[in-house]
Amino acid sequence: MIQHLSFLPILLPMLAGVLLLMPPLGTNKSNRRVASVVLSIFAFAASLALLLKVQADGTQVYAIGDWSAPFGIVLVADPLSTLLVCLTTLLGVVCVLYASAGDDEKGDFFHPLVHFLILGVNGAFLTGDVFNLFVFFEVLLIASYSLLMHGGDKKNTRAALHYVILNLVGSAIFLIALGILYGVLGTLNMADMAQKVALLQGDDVFLAKIGGMLLLVVFALKGALLPLHLWLPNTYATAMPVVAALFAIMTKVGVYSMMRVYTLIFGDEAGELTHMAQSWLWWLALATIAMGAVGVLASKDLRKLIANLVIVSVGTLVALVAVQTVEASAAAIYYLVHSTLVTAALFLLADLIGRQRGDIADKISAGPAVAQPRLLGTCFLIAAIAVIGMPPLSGFIGKVWLLKATLNAEYTFVFWPLYLLASLAILVGVSKAGSTVFWHHHAKVTEEKTQELVHPAQLVALIILVSAAPLMSVFAGPLSEYAIGAANQLHDFNHNINLILSRGQ
Repeated sequence: MIQHLSFLPILLPMLAGVLLLMPPLGTNKSNRRVASVVLSIFAFAASLALLLKVQADGTQVYAIGDWSAPFGIVLVADPLSTLLVCLTTLLGVVCVLYASAGDDEKGDFFHPLVHFLILGVNGAFLTGDVFNLFVFFEVLLIASYSLLMHGGDKKNTRAALHYVILNLVGSAIFLIALGILYGVLGTLNMADMAQKVALLQGDDVFLAKIGGMLLLVVFALKGALLPLHLWLPNTYATAMPVVAALFAIMTKVGVYSMMRVYTLIFGDEAGELTHMAQSWLWWLALATIAMGAVGVLASKDLRKLIANLVIVSVGTLVALVAVQTVEASAAAIYYLVHSTLVTAALFLLADLIGRQRGDIADKISAGPAVAQPRLLGTCFLIAAIAVIGMPPLSGFIGKVWLLKATLNAEYTFVFWPLYLLASLAILVGVSKAGSTVFWHHHAKVTEEKTQELVHPAQLVALIILVSAAPLMSVFAGPLSEYAIGAANQLHDFNHNINLILSRGQ
């Protein structure tokens, strides 16, 4: 089993999804919930075991069917990919547990779809092949389409339709890009592509550049970079909050793909195509941060505000990717984990707050007081401090680290003022939302159904996510060391190439 550990984060969610569709688990609500939670915990445990294995023995390269790279499909479990797999499976446990309080009854097949989504996300993080990155993208997107429609109304369906159409276009562009790159390089294995792209000459250089820029369009769409971000606010704001919390990892798949492709394939050793996307990434990131900050200030409800916080986090991460240094990548890894967990916690909080405010729901306006102000108020305060970036929580550590990492970057004179202004906008927007929801009351909730108290399963899920910010601050030392180690390996070109091509068997 140990030699197949790299495959378990993909295999276990796939088996879980299939088992939850079949009797008796697929026909009994209680059995389905228990099985889904247990299976998601198994997937998280396997992911954690893989992370410990990578820490102890180094990067694991798993060749499916014993076909060695670059001819066969390989999975590459390195410190970065295993960390993100652990993050994904942890979110899966939290969201399955939260939904078991009743959200899973609003539509069919919620639990199988969650596991299939985790399958796709984990596969995207672990694959060492660009074509299989496309395959896993499609798996997670198909599952996400159905999850967006879960318990939805006309507004939800309209937003989901926009999401589906844009991603279908993105998938077509992805295939075109892969066709161009395969025609030029003769391979889609990332390590093999990185070797061959430096040897290109003449027209092949321009063709490879076209393929690489088309990939940038795809990753920008998946990650929600401006101007391809317009689908995200409405999609995340109208989806069920537990689904939106799970989707907090989705945009990070696009960012991760940029880190892999534009650091390994089109990085320092790419010849004429070295850092071909860097200037594009910089300006797209800056524009995304600015647009997200404006969206935070303009948001009329909590879920829309949190969706715009996701956009700001994506812009920040892409700016760090554009710097192309070990320190910037390490800061990006730490910030990615922090922002994913905090925004997921805020989506769940918005749901619980909305359930206790009657018809006002999660609108940022005066209304009925929440039924559990101390519990929800404390959780909101912790999450707000973290997302704003105030000391002593993880957001402050991430902010200081990313500012230090961009100190000598090419566009620091633009990035620093813009990022600090965006942070001020987030401070104003989140503070206004919190004070309005918890302090400004003008009526009482009269209907019993709107005074819904937090279910124990929801409380456990919420505490897991909210506690992440203080825990990431307490354990900032070892987490920072891990992030630096993962970033060093990400930028170690010769090590990555030799490891994958020699051990992919």
